[in-house]
Amino acid sequence: MIHHHIEAASQVPGMKEILLIGSYQHNDQLSRFFAAVQQEFKILIRYLQEYTALGTAGGMYHFRDQILSGSPEAFFVMNCDVCGEFPLKEMLEFHQQKGTGAHFTMLGTEATRQQSLNYGCIVETKHTSEVTHYVEKPETFVSTTISCGIYLFSPEIFQFIGHAFQKKQEEISFDVDSNLHTKDTIHLEQDIFVEQLAGSGLLYVYHTSKFWSQIKSAGAAIYANRHYLKIYNRTHPERLSQNAEGKATIIGDVYIHPSATIHPSAVLGPNVTIGKNVVIGPGVRVRESLVLEDALIQDHCCILHSIVGWNSTVGQWTRIEGTPNDPNPNKPFAKVDIPDLFNADGRLNPSITVLGSNVQIPAEVIVLNSIVLPHKELGRSYKNQIIL
Repeated sequence: MIHHHIEAASQVPGMKEILLIGSYQHNDQLSRFFAAVQQEFKILIRYLQEYTALGTAGGMYHFRDQILSGSPEAFFVMNCDVCGEFPLKEMLEFHQQKGTGAHFTMLGTEATRQQSLNYGCIVETKHTSEVTHYVEKPETFVSTTISCGIYLFSPEIFQFIGHAFQKKQEEISFDVDSNLHTKDTIHLEQDIFVEQLAGSGLLYVYHTSKFWSQIKSAGAAIYANRHYLKIYNRTHPERLSQNAEGKATIIGDVYIHPSATIHPSAVLGPNVTIGKNVVIGPGVRVRESLVLEDALIQDHCCILHSIVGWNSTVGQWTRIEGTPNDPNPNKPFAKVDIPDLFNADGRLNPSITVLGSNVQIPAEVIVLNSIVLPHKELGRSYKNQIIL
């Protein structure tokens, strides 16, 4: 997911540096990833680790000196739990047309009335695109224009975040019986947009009709994969695999990492991604799925609407399958309701099958609409279950 963010940001004219902010522990896997993408996109990338999760604005404020080093004219902020065809160049042009000085731009898209209740809703002045009202996940309908979680800020944003920070220092006392309150947690949505910027004349919305969605569950990755591959078909067709004599049969959009080993009798696609060092044996069928790094798919397996995790093994003649809830796969992505992993009553919502990392699946079984947590070795078939 982050790779797509970095690629989009690296193509913006004048982009000097990419900073990733999070509370995840820095590790060798992250270091290897950063080294690889720095080499690929020829741009400096740094990871700034929060001492605890500080909210969508708290991390920015904590690392404000690093963000402002080099005196940027403006900087993008992108939430990492979204995916899409990010129109950053167009957004920058829109932002610059609004003039110099303190002003701020958010990316917006259209949703249905029902979908809008799950997002930040934007009310704007049509002829100026000024945001006059903003509500985060409203209880009743406000607007079909929703925030995409992508922003372009002038450095003056830190004055507003600083004001929110000072207000929290004065008003919030820590409750020893609860971890819900912290003076350092600041949210862009409630503390900045709702409380300060909406209606101020400083906040604008740039609209996009291109592919965009949140990634809130593993199942959403299947849908995101489909659309990213569709984008590759149009913008980077050289990244997709083609049919050739002596190689596996390719149907539709398929990405295969150069290090993967695919038997010529396998059939892949449409909408399949095969990761680094994956091995796929004779007679295997893979459709609408992701097979992640170092996985082994043995002879005559069938992988449908599923994610196979890192270092996992699927035995011969085994079927790994999900049941997609996608009534119209050709609709724009922001208009498609991606099913949650669980129903309202807490039961697993049949949608896809996910195998965690280092999962061992035996030969001649079926795993249907199930979630298998990492480091499990199954001994039989499963249906509609979470294997702990």
